[in-house]
Amino acid sequence: MMEYAPLDLPDDPRLAGNIAHFAAALRRAGVPAGPDRVLLAVRAVAAAGFTDRTDFAHALEAAFVRRPEHRTVFRQLFRLYWRDPRFLEHMMGLLTPTVRGVQEERRARPAEKRAAEALLGEADRPRPEAPEPPPEAVEIDASATASARERLRTLDFEQMSTAEMAEAKRMLATLRLPVPPLPTRRKAASSTGRIDRRATLRASLRRGELGDLRRHVTKARWPNLVALCDISGSMSSYSRALLHFLHAVSNAKGQGWAEVHSFTFGTRLTNVTRHLRTRDVDAGLAAAGAQATDWEGGTRIGDSLHAFNRDWSRRVLGQGAVVLLVTDGLERGNPERLGFEARRLHLTARRVIWLNPLLRWDGFAPKAAGVRALLPHVDLLRAGHSVAALEGLAAALDAGGDDALLARMRASLRGGG
Repeated sequence: MMEYAPLDLPDDPRLAGNIAHFAAALRRAGVPAGPDRVLLAVRAVAAAGFTDRTDFAHALEAAFVRRPEHRTVFRQLFRLYWRDPRFLEHMMGLLTPTVRGVQEERRARPAEKRAAEALLGEADRPRPEAPEPPPEAVEIDASATASARERLRTLDFEQMSTAEMAEAKRMLATLRLPVPPLPTRRKAASSTGRIDRRATLRASLRRGELGDLRRHVTKARWPNLVALCDISGSMSSYSRALLHFLHAVSNAKGQGWAEVHSFTFGTRLTNVTRHLRTRDVDAGLAAAGAQATDWEGGTRIGDSLHAFNRDWSRRVLGQGAVVLLVTDGLERGNPERLGFEARRLHLTARRVIWLNPLLRWDGFAPKAAGVRALLPHVDLLRAGHSVAALEGLAAALDAGGDDALLARMRASLRGGG
């Protein structure tokens, strides 16, 4: 339930203009609010009145909110725009981590930073004046900034500070994971391509004479991406960053995947797909964390893969789906059960890609029983410990032939066995 404070509107509030500015902030925050919604909101407020704070808030919400995931953003914007007299100071505290004060009182709520950025984007809103620069000249070393960013790209997630992790998450939000389309047996008419003899003959029979040659091309379709992310204690530093990456992949338009399905597992399997499809990453991961009750617990990879193969594989692994398995392979259960379930998964999916953060070590060898059980049943093996490692995953998806790292690991497995 929303908390309301007195509106304290002046005698001449120019309410319609304020509603239009509020709609512009909603659009910047990702909530569709076109001119039709502005007119509807003005009419709703005119009918309900704005003397009662509850009626005013619900009238605007009914006019602007059409999807459940937009409600959180709307309420944060409403609180900051209409009711908080110190909204600008509070927003600057949210967006500037070096400023001491408001942001230290409590953690930002879901969608609050998006609301702050949307409101600060208004050109006609007053801005706090920046402090005057010191009299001496300040030289900026751009090379140092570039080298710091490059260092952050290759830095291990587990070794990052809070500030570095926040910057890494912003970098992860811009990553994409494109995939080439899959050819099908279906054909589509086209002005170019191979000659369609059947279509040409049918057209000739209708006309009674041979006309232009008809042509067709092969249709293509996009596969599904199914991500299985280990959230056990040994993977906690990596799973949080990788879930940010999966959120970016799930919400990127036009990157190629038909659908992205996300699951977490530790001691049990949890479907968090709908949470990661939420536009706001903070709200989505908070909801996923509340649903997955086995964060930083034990590891039962075999049992979790069994639950996936039994309950979900037929639903989400059809038509050439690619599986992204994120785990270190440190199984607490029976390795033979893990090998059996991994084989079932491999037979059902088009490709199984294993992201293992332990590969960051140069001397890594498949000595753990869980790692040895998984290696024969994956198609691609990559490290997932840094931003640069995830950037290289897209290139690895397009690369043909055998995976050299996986071949080396399998060779050492045979040599050790």
